[in-house]
This record gives sequence, structure tokens and C-alpha cells, in this order.
Amino acid sequence: MNLLRARSAVSPLRRRFPAIPAPLPAERPLPAVADLVARERPEEPMHCLRPAAVTTAARTFIEGFPGAVLYAVKCNPEPPMLRALAAGGISHFDCASKSEIALARQMFPSAEIHFMHPVKARGAIREAWARHGVRDFAFDSAAELAKIRAETAATGVSAPLGLILRIALPKGRAALDLSGKFGAPPAEASALLRAARPHAARLGISFHVGSQCLDPMAWRSALAVAAAVIATASVAVEIIDVGGGFPVSYPGMEPPPLGAYFAEIETGFERLGLPGACLWAEPGRALVAAGGSVVVQIQHRRGGALYINDGTFGSLADAGSLGFRYPVRLIRPQGAPPSAEEIGFTFFGPTCDSADTMAGPFFLPADAAEGDWVEIGQLGAYGSALRTGFNGFDRAHLVEVGDAPLSERRPAAARLAA
Repeated sequence: MNLLRARSAVSPLRRRFPAIPAPLPAERPLPAVADLVARERPEEPMHCLRPAAVTTAARTFIEGFPGAVLYAVKCNPEPPMLRALAAGGISHFDCASKSEIALARQMFPSAEIHFMHPVKARGAIREAWARHGVRDFAFDSAAELAKIRAETAATGVSAPLGLILRIALPKGRAALDLSGKFGAPPAEASALLRAARPHAARLGISFHVGSQCLDPMAWRSALAVAAAVIATASVAVEIIDVGGGFPVSYPGMEPPPLGAYFAEIETGFERLGLPGACLWAEPGRALVAAGGSVVVQIQHRRGGALYINDGTFGSLADAGSLGFRYPVRLIRPQGAPPSAEEIGFTFFGPTCDSADTMAGPFFLPADAAEGDWVEIGQLGAYGSALRTGFNGFDRAHLVEVGDAPLSERRPAAARLAA
């Protein structure tokens, strides 16, 4: 029986999925990655989803974080991932588009959905408010605040409105800086808080320290900026949203434990002195990274370079532009066992564009060759979500597997080289 489900690069946001029953169905036995490769011998990328790992990560985050946890849907909107997150206790969703909102509402009719993109289309605001019952909206300018007020009122639906002001932060040291595009400068933020206060049933402040942030102290600095804005505004604030950026381990990139981040955030939140205020976070990567991998096939070897059938225009975008390295393993179902010696390889993706290059190094057996498969781990975050159809390489397979995350069994050579 073929267990692979083929799909194009287009994300699941255009398809319909059934609502999640309560309680969730019992877990079923899932196949192992190596067994699937031996049986199916896939010639297209095979995305392997690990629901158990995602459920565990969600439970761990919820148990440790001293507030409400909003999953950032953009990170991975695949329905099996969303179901696994719900099984781990996630019931709040941070959405950036009406398509994400529709998917979350369709699958989770009673979930709390928050429209946290600071710049939104007018029609998206109306649809979120009137059709999907979204009540919280982010903004970072007077124009966006006026737009939210006008479009929610135009629907004729009366309900309490939540307004969350995103403030700008100085450039930080995160792997992916997010300081340039969104956020009201502190000098303007206090006035925006005062302008929003009369119209908000609950008023909040949000920020984002950057993606894959390795420094827990970044949240201390950000909360200090929020404190100054609130003090100058002199209005009541009910929500502090510390955003995302919570990191995971990659070869050569080992963050402090999550507990260090939670402790810094809790201390900083208490320093604000806001009785009755709620604390929010918007994790994405930290919840789903370990829950996904992609199996690629080697199509050609040239010295220390392997030509594979996925790349930077597919699920390995961060391995290209950001230089991320991932845990890898060779899968060779037949023939001689792989060499015990490992060397570092560069990957080239399948497109004709020379930018489709992933420098690595990715440590694999020295005799890796055409026809072998490579599993690349820690791709549950922004892997399948960033795929494109460039050059016609838009096909992939999806399967749920029972393996432990690849990050938990990295080869010794990869650890030593990290």
C-alpha cells in the first residue's frame, strides 16, 4: 500500500480540512522513515512529519511559559502539525492572513485566533471580524488603527475589540533580524497607545526580538522598551505579547535551555507592574522544528558536492540564504553499508539557478553516491511552508512517521564539527 501523499508546493491554506473532534482520536502506529524509503524508493522529496514530537514540544512550552501560547501558523500550516499542536494543548493561533485564519477556524471552531500582522487588507479585516470571529488585531501606525476601526464597524457586527500595538526594537543578534519592517518607534508608540485606548476592550503591546534568537537577555531589553512606552502613555495595558524567536538546536547553533528564556520573560513581565495583565508568546520554530524532516535523493556527486532533488527554492531556503546547517543521515536500503568515515558535503538543489546552493557542511558517509537518500532534520519549521514551484520542481510527498527527531541522533562527526 502506498503511504505517500503527493502534493504541489502550494501550501495547505487553499484546501479544506475537517474540524478536529474533541477529544482527539487515539494515536495510531506510524511507519519508520527508513522502511518507507526502502518500500517506496521516492524520487521526489518526501516530507516526514513527526506528530508525537510536536505534541511533546507544545506540552513542554505550555508547561514552562507563564502565560498564553499562540502558535505562529506561518511556521508550518500542515494540518497534521496543527492537530499535533492541539493534542499538546495549543488553543490559540497567531495568524497573518485571512487564509491562515480560515484554516485555523475550519479545523478548530472554538479556538482563539489573533490577527497579528501589523498591515492588513481591508477585506481581510472584515472577513476575520465578521465571518471568523477574530477579535484581536495588531497595528503599528495611526493609519492601520483607523483602518481596523473602520472595517470592523462597517460589518455591523458588534463585539469587544482587542488592539495590540507592535513596537519597534533596535537591531538585535538573532539569526534572522526582524527589526526593519514592522513596529512603531518608541517615540510614536506612546501616542498610538493613547489613541487606541478609548476603542479597545483590551489593549496590548507586542514585539519580536528576531527569529532563532540565542540570547535570553534580548527579551529583558525588549520588555524595558515596552515599560518606557507604557510609562509615557500613562494608560492601562492588559496584554504584553513577547512574540516569537524562541530557538532550537542546529549543528553549530546550540541555544540555552528554554527555561532560561521563560525565567527572563517572567522577571521582566513582573517588573512592568501591570496587575491583571496577560502575558502572551507567539512561538513557531520552537514547537514544530523537530517535528519535520525531508528525505532527498542524491542525483549526482561531484567531489565534495552532492546534487539533490530539493533545495533553496524548496524546503531548504534557510540552508541557502541564512547558511543554516541541519542534522543529516544517509539512507541506503540496499547494497553495501555506508562508510563509517564521514566528510562534510555541500548540497546543490535541483533547479538551474546557481543560487540553489547550500554550503553546509553537511556530514555524511564518505562514500555517499547517486541513488542514496539523505534525511535532513529539524525542518518542521519553515521547511514545507517556504516551498515554491520554481523550474517546475513543485512536487513533494507527505507522510507521518514514528521516528524520534533526527536532532536526537546526530552522527558523532557532526557533533564534533559543530
